[in-house]
Amino acid sequence: MWADTLETLERLHLVRLLVWAAASMLAGTALLAWLRAGGRHSPLLRNFAIQSAAWGVVDAVIAGIALRGIAPRDIASATRLDRILWLNIGLDAGYVFVGITVVVAGWRLGRRPGLMGAGLGVVVQGGALALLDLMLAAQISR
Repeated sequence: MWADTLETLERLHLVRLLVWAAASMLAGTALLAWLRAGGRHSPLLRNFAIQSAAWGVVDAVIAGIALRGIAPRDIASATRLDRILWLNIGLDAGYVFVGITVVVAGWRLGRRPGLMGAGLGVVVQGGALALLDLMLAAQISR
């Protein structure tokens, strides 16, 4: 793969991550606003929304910083990118499993909806990040 092609794919990946981050922040804050404006009380939705918004902020910061530092890569740098990408995929899977564990714990500890909502938020974020990272991995492994 040529360096300019890899650079383009990496940039596209980070733009997708920024779009996901913006959607997460928007959905999380909109859900929190809807709950507050309607006087609704749902710990599950509130904690899910908090997770969405918080992960969105973190993802946006990471993608924004990474976008500023994109440059053509040599073989060693491309290899590091591939290894870091697969490490991230493993971490993303870990987030999903941690989220599932939190949901199950919330269920087993007396149906605690707040805990379950936070866990569901982590599952959604981890799954989305894994999908985004797997898309890049598939593109660069061709």
